[in-house]
Amino acid sequence: MYDTTPPPFPQLLFSVSKRQFKKAVDRNQVKRRCREAYRLNKASLLSLPAESRPSYIAFLYIAKEISTFDVIETATKQSLNRLLKLPPALRKNQGQ
Repeated sequence: MYDTTPPPFPQLLFSVSKRQFKKAVDRNQVKRRCREAYRLNKASLLSLPAESRPSYIAFLYIAKEISTFDVIETATKQSLNRLLKLPPALRKNQGQ
């Protein structure tokens, strides 16, 4: 009934607080920068075998000001590297 094959790419969530950034323009700018930083650095994550890749990844932007792309990209690289260091069993079961 359910498809148990792992998805080819992880599903992503980028969240930017409306409380911190009242204007949608600002929230969208941060999300665009985060998506681009992930797009440029996802190759390291996709090098893992499909069955050990995480199915879902959530990025929560908690800074109080809009950061430059360089800062966001550095944080994204660090997050992806930490995710790669997790044991395969934890990578799959963290969201469950």
